[in-house]
Amino acid sequence: MLERMLAGFIREGRLTVRTAGGRTLRFGAPAPGVADVAIRFRDRASFLRVALRPMLHFGEAYMNGDLVLEEGRLADLFELCGRNLANRARSRSGPFRRGFRALARRLQQHNPIAASRRNVAHHYDLSETLFRLFLDSDLNYSCAYFARPDLSLEEAQRAKQRHIAAKLLLAPGQRVLDIGSGWGSLALALAGMEKVSVDGVTLSTEQHARANARAAAAGLADRVRFRLADYREVTGTYDRIVSVGMFEHVGSPQYETFFATLRRLLAPDGVALIHSIGRMDPPGLTDPWTRKYIFPGGYIPALSEVLPVVERAGFWATDIEILRLHYAETLRHWRERFLAKKNVIRDIYDERFCRMWEFYLAGSEMGFRHGGLMVFQLQLARRVDTVPLTRDYVREAESALPA
Repeated sequence: MLERMLAGFIREGRLTVRTAGGRTLRFGAPAPGVADVAIRFRDRASFLRVALRPMLHFGEAYMNGDLVLEEGRLADLFELCGRNLANRARSRSGPFRRGFRALARRLQQHNPIAASRRNVAHHYDLSETLFRLFLDSDLNYSCAYFARPDLSLEEAQRAKQRHIAAKLLLAPGQRVLDIGSGWGSLALALAGMEKVSVDGVTLSTEQHARANARAAAAGLADRVRFRLADYREVTGTYDRIVSVGMFEHVGSPQYETFFATLRRLLAPDGVALIHSIGRMDPPGLTDPWTRKYIFPGGYIPALSEVLPVVERAGFWATDIEILRLHYAETLRHWRERFLAKKNVIRDIYDERFCRMWEFYLAGSEMGFRHGGLMVFQLQLARRVDTVPLTRDYVREAESALPA
């Protein structure tokens, strides 16, 4: 089964598979810019598991050491797979399959507050030292903005913060809500760019503690505060609302609640900005390996399922920007930094954890380079005249903000 699948799939680049029984299978042909890759299965059981359910067991085989790279790196393997994935014709799903996926999404993404807390803790309450070893120095755990291809990761993350601040049209005295505030990087940056007050909310106990400590250390505790709370628990009125890298954890059954909450919290002349991973394909499902090991409850939305909810909530979509390949470059930086510190991370966790995260980072990078993933920035307003009529203000504001 696996042999037939790979024979039909691998056309660009050469993949060699060695089984535990001594067979050597070769697929594809050498291609410019694509490294040859050879893998070996340690036992027959792991080979059969991957053949039966590759989307789950391929990652598990690598994590557990049952799949060994004998030629090339894991990133080379994903690049080879990604090149061939991009060459495949995209098929349209029939009504039965679409209905099944819709039902599965609702079951997999039912995220009441208690479940959301558990899902966030699974990923974001890992050791802060881990994240410091591969993120930029400001601990931005979301897509950077490579305004120029030669930017460093630190420069690109700062450019992302300025890009978002420009779209928010900040002014002194405004109240800003940061939903999914992480370690406080964006909230502190916004308060440093303009004299605004920022309330951040997160469900991660580790991030909450660190963010408040950072605000105090920066002398901004009077204007920047972080709460351990779900977005559904927030009250009050805000001039600006921003959410970066959190919408992927909302789940499609909660989209109505999310945007209704935004409308309840946003002032009549307010502006909101949602920065989220998206997909170019129609609505789908989170792959089982990622859902089990990395982001339980997570889901990457299609704009086709987000915009109808935005319309029903009564928002103007005043700007939609699609960031292509920016996250692929961000993940490349993260992967390279992670591997450079692998020995340190192994001492914190273990070899299996390192393999799991290398698989996650390399696989995610492939998804953004070849698999149809992107990032969208969705700017929303309640009134038609809140935002300037042309986008010139974004570039002008970016130039005026501190670097």
